[in-house]
Amino acid sequence: MSHAYTGGCACGAIRYEISAEPMASNDCQCRDCQRKSGTGHGSYLTFPHRKDVKLTGEATHWDMVGDSGNVKSRGFCPTCGSPVYLTFSAWSDLFTIHAASLDDPTRYKPQAVTYHVRGYAWDHLDPALPKFEKMPPG
Repeated sequence: MSHAYTGGCACGAIRYEISAEPMASNDCQCRDCQRKSGTGHGSYLTFPHRKDVKLTGEATHWDMVGDSGNVKSRGFCPTCGSPVYLTFSAWSDLFTIHAASLDDPTRYKPQAVTYHVRGYAWDHLDPALPKFEKMPPG
């Protein structure tokens, strides 16, 4: 068994420990992720079960409707503003973290690029990764 994924916000007010392996790791080029990150994409690890997540601290949440039409809730620190995680109304058991929130961001290994149709030529991602115009089929 590998060691837990740990991380949190920049100031340390929000922390997580996840005892499972991610089911997916992706770079997303949707417009929402571009705005949230202030650059061309967001990078995420998605875990299949919230029961595997120990979360401490109180996040502020911002709900929005994604390109899929489903509501996603972004959890971020009210003190330092760091984005930490996402949850989804349509998939209530999933828990997604921002790769940069990891204590050891080198553990992030992207598997695909989603919403590639929204990507910019200046946002250079690994050309070997599979690219999907939107979300890949489940």
